[in-house]
Amino acid sequence: MRIMFKDLSIKELRQQLSDVADRAERGESFRIIRRSKPSFVIMNVDADASELEWETVVDFTDGGKKRGMPVEDVVKIIKKIRR
Repeated sequence: MRIMFKDLSIKELRQQLSDVADRAERGESFRIIRRSKPSFVIMNVDADASELEWETVVDFTDGGKKRGMPVEDVVKIIKKIRR
């Protein structure tokens, strides 16, 4: 059985925190959306974690294809920003 999440915005969570906590204790699960992206989940602590399905956000297994920017360049940019 797959765990089904109800999506809630961070604003809705703040407004309904007590109700969400009560519902989570009864077995409901919630995915909290922050800045239009899933941020975290709220679920009963005794829920069966084996039922969770992970969502691929970034796949780094592209077979070594050259994409993006070398790490050295990223470090140089970060150092410039920190100055």
